[in-house]
Amino acid sequence: MKKTHHHDVLVVGSGAAGMTVALQLADKYRIALLSKSALKSGSTWYAQGGIAAVFDNEDSIESHVQDTLIAGAGLCHEDTVRYTVEQGPEAIRWLVQQGVKFTLNSDNDDYHLTQEGGHSHRRILHTADATGREVSSSLADQVLQHPSIDVYEDHTVVDLITQADSNSSRVRCTGAYVLDDGNDCVCVFQAKVVVLATGGASKAYLYTTNPDGASGDGIAVAWRRGCRVANMEFNQFHPTCLYHPSAKAFLITEALRGEGAQLKLPNGERFMDKFHPSGELAPRDIVARAIDHEMKRLGSDCLFLDISHRSEEFLESHFPTIKAKCLSYGIDITREPIPVVPAAHYTCGGIMVNKSGQTDLWNLYAIGETAFTGLHGANRMASNSLVECVVYGQAAAQAIRDSIENIDEPEPARAWDESRVTHSDEDVVISHNWDELRRFMWDYVGIVRTRKRLERAHHRVKLLQKEIQEYYTNYKISRDLLELRNLVLVADLIIRSAEQRTESRGLHYTLDYPKTSDIAKDTIMVPINFAAQNVIVRKN
Repeated sequence: MKKTHHHDVLVVGSGAAGMTVALQLADKYRIALLSKSALKSGSTWYAQGGIAAVFDNEDSIESHVQDTLIAGAGLCHEDTVRYTVEQGPEAIRWLVQQGVKFTLNSDNDDYHLTQEGGHSHRRILHTADATGREVSSSLADQVLQHPSIDVYEDHTVVDLITQADSNSSRVRCTGAYVLDDGNDCVCVFQAKVVVLATGGASKAYLYTTNPDGASGDGIAVAWRRGCRVANMEFNQFHPTCLYHPSAKAFLITEALRGEGAQLKLPNGERFMDKFHPSGELAPRDIVARAIDHEMKRLGSDCLFLDISHRSEEFLESHFPTIKAKCLSYGIDITREPIPVVPAAHYTCGGIMVNKSGQTDLWNLYAIGETAFTGLHGANRMASNSLVECVVYGQAAAQAIRDSIENIDEPEPARAWDESRVTHSDEDVVISHNWDELRRFMWDYVGIVRTRKRLERAHHRVKLLQKEIQEYYTNYKISRDLLELRNLVLVADLIIRSAEQRTESRGLHYTLDYPKTSDIAKDTIMVPINFAAQNVIVRKN
């Protein structure tokens, strides 16, 4: 079995961002694409709603920019927003070239566009209600057919490898230690350039719409190697996740509300008009907080989303996945409302990068949900995430093409040493710690926060970190242990960032500081081993 792998570019993560950068570079360079489980298992696969881009003649780039800035509650970086929105239509055209088939209007060949919360126009391209599946499948087909892309499924990043750069005083990234689950060993992957596209960290919460792999791996490994992170306190809670004892992390897309679905109390009364003039189409943070407020006020386990007033033919053509999934749990959406609760959905903060996705660590890039570009501000607007994946995947690929020829081959890295660890007979510790972490994050660092709740979370996360690090040091590693180690680190960053923000803004709402400050400022966390000597990332 091969313990060391050599490529030009190592891409960690197989969602839309990772596959985009791999495909953009593969015609000239040898690519290793790591997937924590199956190639089509990341968050992209589960995205239902769609991709936001301007294709309607009555819409405009400026309108999309302004909608995003408003949703971001004053913390979006306008230059990043404008760049992403301007590149959006070209990103869509590239996806179509890769085989993505978006839903068209029945009476012409134009794209069928839906509207979601925060958007002032219909600008959401979609493939029925399974857009992510279509994007993921199409890109995966291209990846698997490409002779220059080596796909490694069931491979989990452990830590990054760094070396001194012979051409400067900088430290550079030259690869990663990676757990090969199938062969139960740790391999060395070396490359001139490493790209982190590992997604977010919503598995830190008890209730989430994300797949099991969303454990903040990229953020954690980058932080441990000296990269700054920003705005980790802004965790987006999707307002409508299916509430059913047998349903695991099934999202009810915002597009339902765009097509007239109404949020209702258990007695059938609508309530969103009391919280925002846009009602059900208010930004996600407002809708999630409203549902949370009403659930707590009434002592209700869930609320309801009702689209039964639309025809069965309309629901079958527009939302076949949701209709079938709900029906499998005995819920007929053509006749009755859907029970819903908010759930952790998206990590708006992440690894600080510039417009090319370059991090503070030389030759290390971060793209997609794991990165902080400044696009989402204090609240991500619906369907802006997938377009960001493609736009920044393309930008990172261009920056890599411009620089890789001048990068020396890395020096051979040391093999992974596990000579002093043993197999654990107490893996139950991992599951217990995982459960404790997710429960106190939900209770204390959720939709509504207080100083006291954050203090409690801070105390408990420190105890968990100590216990998990001791376990990691003494026992043979597993994927579950690596994910827990990364999640507890990212949870600590979330808590510390939330404690620093003494205001309520966007997704961060605290009863101790209910007002929004006149000064909008990013929360930047700097590790002790800060990698950059000449900071290449724009300061706020």
